[in-house]
Amino acid sequence: MVLFRKKIIILFSITLLNVYFFPCRGDEPLDHGNELPCAALRLIKADNDNIQYTGRIDFSNPQKPRFWSPGVYIKARYRGAYCEVVFRDELLWGSYRNYIEIVIDDTLQYRVQANGGENNIRVGESLPKGDHTVLICKDTEAGIGYLEWLGFRCDTLLPLPEKPGRRIEFIGNSITCGAGIDTGEILCDSGQWYDQHNAYMSYGPLTARNLNAQWHLTSVSGIGLIHSCCNMTITMPKVFDKISLSQDSGRWNFDNYIPDVVTICLGQNDGMQDSALFCTAYMDFIKTIRGVYPEAEIICLTSPMADDDLTHYGRNYLHSVVRKVNDKGDLKVHQYCFSRSFNNGCGGHPGKADHVLIAKELTDFIKAITGW
Repeated sequence: MVLFRKKIIILFSITLLNVYFFPCRGDEPLDHGNELPCAALRLIKADNDNIQYTGRIDFSNPQKPRFWSPGVYIKARYRGAYCEVVFRDELLWGSYRNYIEIVIDDTLQYRVQANGGENNIRVGESLPKGDHTVLICKDTEAGIGYLEWLGFRCDTLLPLPEKPGRRIEFIGNSITCGAGIDTGEILCDSGQWYDQHNAYMSYGPLTARNLNAQWHLTSVSGIGLIHSCCNMTITMPKVFDKISLSQDSGRWNFDNYIPDVVTICLGQNDGMQDSALFCTAYMDFIKTIRGVYPEAEIICLTSPMADDDLTHYGRNYLHSVVRKVNDKGDLKVHQYCFSRSFNNGCGGHPGKADHVLIAKELTDFIKAITGW
């Protein structure tokens, strides 16, 4: 994992997308004719019952919940023409700034980089007055640091519909994190290594949205099953039970999210290992997953960015693993091999269009085994 330290300039006021870093101050005048003065907006704190959270989140302080993993998302419904989302960026390493995805009314969508410590990001500036739904998703992963959610600044929050009943968990590495897929603002090999992250548009959330399901991304760039890249000392079985996977910290309570389907996309960083060692470790990991999710359908995936040799080995490894697990009586473990390799993103990763195709294949397979 290469870290690029070139200086970059980020434009924080994206007029076309109606997103502004604009903290609310009591002395602000009316800035448009059909809305309350800024002073009338109030901070609705993070522990409000009308805010929905999905992901591995530390609620030790309910008014300042923290989350590290890519793909963690928060949803709320507000009344008015705009609101502000309020959060604190850890600024890990003193300069690394997280990206978030903002989606309004399931139609307006954009990615924004945090501007420092505490952020007050105004969204929906040009929308008509009324009731609007906003979703905020962490696009960058644990290695960029946590976000601490502080709440929404708006007139009022309204109740949301219940979350979808279906749940999926996607376990994996940088592919599952959505690394290297978004070159809309900063091209590959430019800026920082995380500038092309977009978890919201990665294959996991895309698959979940295709199936009207909730999602969790349990993923870290560079991680493997028995061998991780880039001098990392962690492997997925070691950190699977953590809230912050990359820091191997914070015990996760699996009772908080019981998925119907679990996908495992590991092996790219392991490379071609001794087959007996790898397959034994894989079966042990499936046993761990089965221990916390006794009824889930488990799908073992080949790496969608592997070259021909690694794809060949991956198929053979997974075939052996799934056959042995099935022979022991667990028929809810499956293998899926992607139709080809997808490498149109940065560093040989799948690109944004590739993730759409990967999600289509995975969506069809999940439908076939679940009947969804």
